Amino acid sequence: MPDWYRGLNTKKLKTSDTREAILKFIQDFINKRGYSPTVRDIVKGCGLSSTAVVQHHLNVLEKTGHIHRDAQIVRSIQLVEKGIVGVPLLGMIAAGQPIPVPGSDNWVNISEETIKLPTDVLGNRNNIYALKVKGVSMIDALINDGDIIIMEASQTAKDGEMVAVWLKKEQEVTLKKIYHEPKRIRLQPANSEIEPIYTDPENVDVQGKVIAVLRMLNI
Repeated sequence: MPDWYRGLNTKKLKTSDTREAILKFIQDFINKRGYSPTVRDIVKGCGLSSTAVVQHHLNVLEKTGHIHRDAQIVRSIQLVEKGIVGVPLLGMIAAGQPIPVPGSDNWVNISEETIKLPTDVLGNRNNIYALKVKGVSMIDALINDGDIIIMEASQTAKDGEMVAVWLKKEQEVTLKKIYHEPKRIRLQPANSEIEPIYTDPENVDVQGKVIAVLRMLNI
């Protein structure tokens, strides 16, 4: 029996021994490394027979509210505390000039760390992630350099919604308000000193919509 399995608190968790072991492994992994394990990490760490077995137990744990994860994001498994959910921080987004992402066809990658938020902030939304803002193009919308925005993954957006946009030709990502105009898309900053971006609809890939902002105060 692995050392980390000894002393496992079975009174609080109403799951099988295997799922208790998986939960304990995930917690220890995050505590030691600062990011979530992959399914293969769990297979190896818990001595299980296959990734299919782990996926089954993870599905049960997600349905019972013990974990939260996003199938589209690597290392997105997070333990759910009562009233608290872990939101993966996926990196930086530009609120100014778009940030180049060389050699990638998608700027969403591996979680850098986890931000804990009350579940009532997120409501019933799924596929939630966080980004750190770089730049001041959205300052009039009360989003400043260094703030953290909470995003809901989405491939569509209505006019006026604040979105994270992947510009395909430029291989860049930016944060702006989106407007659909005849034969073009306008990506509008919330800063009178910065010009909007105009581009073809085919060049725009909406990645998510802003649902909350965490202000970073300079005290």
